[in-house]
This record gives sequence, C-alpha cells and structure tokens, in this order.
Amino acid sequence: MSTPPTGLAGTVRTVLGDIRPEDLGVCDAHDHLFFKSPQLPGQELRDAFAARAELAAFRAQGGGGVVQWTPYGLGRRAADLPPLTRDTGVHVVAATGLHQAAHYTPESLTELRGRLAEVFVSELTTGIGTSGVRAGLIKVAGGFHALDAHARWTMTAAAEAHHATGAPIAVHLELSTGALDVLDLLCGELGVPPHRVILGHLNRSPDFVVQRVAAEAGAYLAFDGPSRAHHATDWRMPDAVRALADAGFGRRLLLGGDTTTAAARSVDGGPGMPYLLRRVRPRLEVALGKELVDRILTENAGRAFAVEWR
Repeated sequence: MSTPPTGLAGTVRTVLGDIRPEDLGVCDAHDHLFFKSPQLPGQELRDAFAARAELAAFRAQGGGGVVQWTPYGLGRRAADLPPLTRDTGVHVVAATGLHQAAHYTPESLTELRGRLAEVFVSELTTGIGTSGVRAGLIKVAGGFHALDAHARWTMTAAAEAHHATGAPIAVHLELSTGALDVLDLLCGELGVPPHRVILGHLNRSPDFVVQRVAAEAGAYLAFDGPSRAHHATDWRMPDAVRALADAGFGRRLLLGGDTTTAAARSVDGGPGMPYLLRRVRPRLEVALGKELVDRILTENAGRAFAVEWR
C-alpha cells in the first residue's frame, strides 16, 4: 500500500497564481465552466455570463474552489477564467491534458504527435496559449473497461509531464471502468506516485472491491456528478463512500459536480455546481458525519491538488 503525505504541503496552482492548499476552501474537485465537444453538439459551455452566474451560485452555497477538468482543445477559454475568479471570489484551477480520441478530429491529434508531453509541460509552467494562465493539473481519459492506444499515448505523455513538473494527473474513467488498468499503467509502468493520481467518476459504478483496491494503492477517488437514471450515483454513492471511510480511506475521497452541458447548469434549470453543496453534502453528512464531509471537501482537495512544483 502506498501512503500519501499527511500534511498540506506544496501549493495549488490556480488561474491567478499559486495558493496554499488550506486557502482553496470548500472545493468542487471536478467540474467545468467551459467545455465543447463534437460528442455533445448544441450543449456547449461557452457563455461567460452563465459561467459567472454558476460560480456565484456555488459561492452562495459556501463554495471556495472549483477544479475545471476541461483539457486541451475542448474550449477551455483560459483567458476568461481569471476575471471569473476575481468577480466571484471562487478559486479556479485549470487543466491541461487530452480527452478520449472521439472528442477531437484526426487532424488535430496528428498535429500533437511527438510533442504531447511538451504541450502539457508548457501549459503547466508557461501558460495556456497566450492567456498566461497556467494549468494546475493534467486530465486524461481511459476507455470502457480498457485502455486503447490513444489512452496509452496520452497517459504516457501525462506521466512525462508529471515527472517534469510534479502536477497531479486526473483521469476520466469511462462509466467508472478501468481504474486498475489505469493504475497499472500510470503507477506500475510509468512511475507516477499513486497519490498524484485522481480517479474520476467512481460514483458511476458501485464496485466496492475495485474502489477499495484503488484506495489501497494510494490513489484519490473522486465521486463526481449528480445522479442519472442509468447510473448508480446519488442513491448508492453514500454507501460506497461510507464503506471506504469505514475501511480507513476517508483521506483519499473527493467530491465534484462535473457539469458538462448547458442544460445541466443551475442557471438553466439543472443541478449545476450548487447541487454538490445543496443536496449531496447534507446527504453524505447523514452517512458519514459533518466532520468527515468537511474534510473531504477541504483538506482532501487541498492535498490532492497541492504540488511541490518543479
């Protein structure tokens, strides 16, 4: 079993600069202010006014920080992020990285061949495009119960960028599958410390065995996104989180909202970012107690995204 550092060492790289982990506040560990993909036509998150309203609504519920997992090429609008955090008082962390191949044109991926790790490192250390905004994490993605060649390429580049910078790697797990394959590749073959890996979407499958094995390995487990009818999320998620906490892995847990479409925003009638604190938080407090839920939203998030930057 890998044991992560116990303190809140390092700094969290926000769009306004590096901050102490304890200053991140109550954190939505996985969400999106801006996002566009050919997989979601007509549902792009590209309205800066709506993004500001969403952040303000999250702030009104006690939120202090949001980690945007939108990676390279999917409409991050990095230059718009600093004004949003200044206007709302919510810290924002931006991402570099690459999603599944289906979210890109073949031509755009060809352009990145041979230089993907270099792009990641540049966006972590110099800035995203001409915005000057530095990313604070690397986002990559697995496939459904497998890692295809694209996933292995992107994760290899992510590992190289991690070794160069120390940045954490956040992983989209397709319908919560493939977690152990991801850890075998990133941590086993590529040498990334497990406590620098954040596994996303563990809420979408109630596989307690896989969740526990991943926690024992030392990774962070993110339960992120409100319920859909075909996902075992809200109604089973408290049991999964409680089982991990009872087994001694409360320090490895993260919570997020994962708003990926305009219709899902609270300002457009959806659950949006505030749902995490308005509905998920009190439900988990019943299962886990307020003290642990507070630590998951604050200390755990600060520890997961804090880095001794190289």
